[in-house]
Amino acid sequence: MNKIVNDFSIIVGTKNGSGSSTANNTILRAIFKMGVPVSGKNLFPSNIQGLPTWYTIRVSKDGFTARREVNEIVIAMNPDSFVRDLASVAPGGAFFYADDIKLPINRTDIAVYPMPVKKIVREDPNVPADFRELVGNMVYVGVLAQMIGIDIEKIQAALEFHFKGKQKPIAMNMGAVRAGAEWAKANLEKKDPFYIEPMDKTHGMIMADGNTAAAIGSIFGGLQFAAWYPITPASSLAEALNDYFPMLRKREDGKHTYAVVQAEDELAAVGMAIGAGWSGLRAMTSTSGPGLSLMTEFAGLAYFAEVPVVIWDVQRIGPSTGLPTRTSQGDLTFVNFMGHGDTQAVILLPGGVYECFEFGWKAFDIAERLQTPVFVLSDLDMGMNQWMSKPFQYPDKPMDRGKILWEKDLEELKGNWARYLDKDGDGIPYRTVPGNQHPMSAYFTRGTGHDEHARYSEEAHVWYNNMERLKRKYETARQYVPAPDLRETKGATIGIIGYGSTEAAITETMHQLETEHGIKADFLRIRALPFTKEVGEFLAKHEQIFVVEMNRDGQMNQLLTIEYPQFATRLKSVAYGDGMPASARWVREGILAKYEAKKAPAKAKAKATARRTSVRKAAVKSSVKKKSSVKSPAKKTSSRKK
Repeated sequence: MNKIVNDFSIIVGTKNGSGSSTANNTILRAIFKMGVPVSGKNLFPSNIQGLPTWYTIRVSKDGFTARREVNEIVIAMNPDSFVRDLASVAPGGAFFYADDIKLPINRTDIAVYPMPVKKIVREDPNVPADFRELVGNMVYVGVLAQMIGIDIEKIQAALEFHFKGKQKPIAMNMGAVRAGAEWAKANLEKKDPFYIEPMDKTHGMIMADGNTAAAIGSIFGGLQFAAWYPITPASSLAEALNDYFPMLRKREDGKHTYAVVQAEDELAAVGMAIGAGWSGLRAMTSTSGPGLSLMTEFAGLAYFAEVPVVIWDVQRIGPSTGLPTRTSQGDLTFVNFMGHGDTQAVILLPGGVYECFEFGWKAFDIAERLQTPVFVLSDLDMGMNQWMSKPFQYPDKPMDRGKILWEKDLEELKGNWARYLDKDGDGIPYRTVPGNQHPMSAYFTRGTGHDEHARYSEEAHVWYNNMERLKRKYETARQYVPAPDLRETKGATIGIIGYGSTEAAITETMHQLETEHGIKADFLRIRALPFTKEVGEFLAKHEQIFVVEMNRDGQMNQLLTIEYPQFATRLKSVAYGDGMPASARWVREGILAKYEAKKAPAKAKAKATARRTSVRKAAVKSSVKKKSSVKSPAKKTSSRKK
């Protein structure tokens, strides 16, 4: 049996609310601490405790972190999903299960390992009866560790991290881990090929989820006020603010320099954030699709009244309530045109955990520079799951507060300013904030028609000029939003465009296309709207461009078509939305299904030419035979081969 080292997936099937999160994250972090690239994804139900939940750990020596659609190792702890879990094991895989589940196992193409989980925990005097179910999950951690080679000391370190050094829970859980490992060593014979062996590919890296990264980045960006209403999958972002604010914003006198408010609903939350932004605070809110729908009217007010505010949208699948615990990129076109009338939103699209942190602070700079709402579109997969990342770094430049006028500025201008006057030709006016004591600082903020001096007006030309200025400001935004991430491949013949969390699947797909199909691709990851010049240059360079995204209708493809109609025929939508994180498999299959062979590399073209020549020769030969022999007519052949 050939060993398979550091290149497989593990999936654990349990019940929601059974306490398996600690066990699964312990496995993930222990493998990470062994220097092996890894990622973890939690698939959990949205309604009640007790329903099936699955946690997938991908181990990849090559550093690929996207979801795989193959499960080599399956751990079944839930009788309700046992049959499904058993069927999901890949041929040649390994199946671990709690032996109190008395269901038939009729597969002979996998290795089967029963685990006496309840018996082991029951015999441990250090585990109280009411903790047995929770601690029982650590038994499968120990069994798995023994069978595939996870370092027990790394498991200890992972538990110390999880429990923040609290010795009692660490000791109780480690006792179950060691008991499981010892039992497996004495009772199980290894029949599968899967092993974990130490590497050095995670040195200097951290593991984090996108929501926590966004919270820390926002605090580093000077966040002073946040309002929110609970909604999956965005709640943990605001909860992380409550965790990290006391650590990072603690004054010597003990007073807070921040406020986090749980509002009565999403409408109130964004209203509070806009009010705080108007008053000069760096303010934000976080939500998901249904909450964003409720925020639409206030978002339009902030756009037209030109109030800076940051809105994080951790996307889930819709429409309506949809699938609250599944991921999607389905809010893009909605946010782009959010609000009635002619509105254009500034949108940031982080591609990973580090950019969730980075865009956390950059969003405030952009919002204040442009005096407009800035939407940051993450998603459940990025926001709630664990990803490897380089360590977060404090911003290397001072805050950009934009065009704010203080008392000294107004004195120098001698009152020669107007709230909505475009003095610089970039569409961005100057503003003052409450607390400015200069007598010329005051103005009336309006969501209705207003002139350059913020005076109420219904004059047609005044309205038109103001809207043209807002459009000009949107054009100016192109120089302030993050430019795309471009990865070029020598000899590339196609282009791939993606954004957000699809990056991991696209990167793996590019490797597969080149090694298995001889197709080389350039990759442009869009990081913001409005589009910057690099997007148009990429479209002009490639004759076939595949736009990959996690939604049904190809929303990014739609926006590119609107912005660049001259390149519309080059764009091929590879969109798929079933609520699951993007996998290299569906990205690859989607591209190959729409790939035109005539655009193939020179080698492939040569092969195609050779095939066509062979067919033509056969046709000529057949034609000669037909002329020379009336008795044996040749079969018809085609001079074209599809």
